[in-house]
Formats: sequence, structure tokens, C-alpha cells
Amino acid sequence: MKIATWNVNSLNVRLPQVQNWLADHRPDILALQELKLDQDKFPAAALQMMGWHSVWSGQKTYNGVAIISRGEPQDVHTGLPTLPDDPQRRVIAATVNGVRIVNVYCVNGEALDSPKFQYKEQWFAALTEFLRNELSRHEKLILLGDFNIAPADADCYAPEKWHEKILCSSIERQWFQNLLDLGLTDSLRQIHPEGAFYTWFDYRGAMFQRKQGLRIDHILTSRTMASALQDMQVDYDTRALERPSDHAPVWAQFADCASSS
Repeated sequence: MKIATWNVNSLNVRLPQVQNWLADHRPDILALQELKLDQDKFPAAALQMMGWHSVWSGQKTYNGVAIISRGEPQDVHTGLPTLPDDPQRRVIAATVNGVRIVNVYCVNGEALDSPKFQYKEQWFAALTEFLRNELSRHEKLILLGDFNIAPADADCYAPEKWHEKILCSSIERQWFQNLLDLGLTDSLRQIHPEGAFYTWFDYRGAMFQRKQGLRIDHILTSRTMASALQDMQVDYDTRALERPSDHAPVWAQFADCASSS
């Protein structure tokens, strides 16, 4: 079972790349973030013609998340229960082939002294509570997406430059750890305990060409799924395309037994 996540930074712009990626890589599940599409503008028909099911929560101009899968998604949920009035479309969950998929586009926060950072703190607290409940109901669970947190200095090209800055601050890293403390495993570090595997590269300053990025896109797994994990990689070839997203796709391979219900 191959499961991937990709912040596409506008599905309108990146749809041909997504279609090609699906055709070339044939994942079982692809989670997308930053659709930047109204709910009624999602290209469900085009993907269905290729043989894919889709569920999504769209939002014009920014945000928006989707789950694209071979198997039909069941028990679809959007949003966070403890933030019922949140207008931002950042969470979609569904069960596919017996595996609970929770796709998130986490809040950026802008800066540690910004009101948006207070929203990020509230949002991560709500996400943690949601995952606590989801894990009590689903033994096979994967939380994936753009977390907007680099969990350790090894996940940042210049730790001294980013020290206690947004995405790399101690408090944000604690929020990430709070998710792991629920019983989740960082799948990339399970496969690659050491090394730089950046997933986001700023468009400015030729950061991708200079291999200077942050690892902020993650696939976290429940204990059952962690035991089935076989491989985990970052797809740099896609980030190198013309007009790319600033994020690279990230994928994980699980043993076939993981897909059984």
C-alpha cells in the first residue's frame, strides 16, 4: 500500500502534474493540501475518468484539502470538532481500505508574536484532541500533510538562522511531539534516522537548487501502521519540474497486510 502527501500550492496550476504523478506512481492514496479551489471547482470528473475516487474540502484563494484514492473513501469527516466555527478548510479524514487517513494543512502562524500564531496554538491543541479520539477508534491510522513544523534541527538547512523562528520554534516542536506522544511514529525517521530530507523549498533565492529547505511535510503512523512500514521517500524529481509547487511529494510504502480491514 503506497500512501503519499503533497502540498500542491494551487490545484488549478498543478493539476497536470498531479495527474501525471498519479499515472506514474500509482499510489493507493494521495493526500493534497493547499488546493486553493472553491468546493464546486474541484476536478473530480477528470480524476474519476482516470479511475480515482476523491473527497475534498475546498476554499477559494487559500487552504483546501483532498484525499484521492483507488478505493472508495468511507466515513468522511472535515474540520476539527473543538473548533466548529473555524472557517478555514484544513482537515479531511476518511477510511480507505480499512486505513483511517487524516489529511491536514496545518496553520503556518506567520511569526511567534503574530495573532496568527495564537490561532496556530489553538488549532494544534484541537488537532491533538481530534487525533486522540480517532486513534481510540482506528487501529490503522495515518496522519499526513503539511504540518508547518520542522520537528528538529536536522530538518532545517540552517538551524542557527531558524532558531526559535516560526516553523522551528521550541513550542511548535512540542506541539509536534504531543502528536507523537499519542502513539504516532514519524515514518521518515523510522526509515531514515539521520540525514537531511527537506520537503519545502522557498521559491526565492534558488533554495531548491542550493538544497536549502525544511522538512515540514510528514506522514505519522499509528503503531499498527508503523509495524507495516517498508519505505519512505521524498520525490525531489517532481519539485524540479517547471512551475513546481514549493513542496515536494512525500510517500510511504506499507506491507500489503496494512490494507486489510
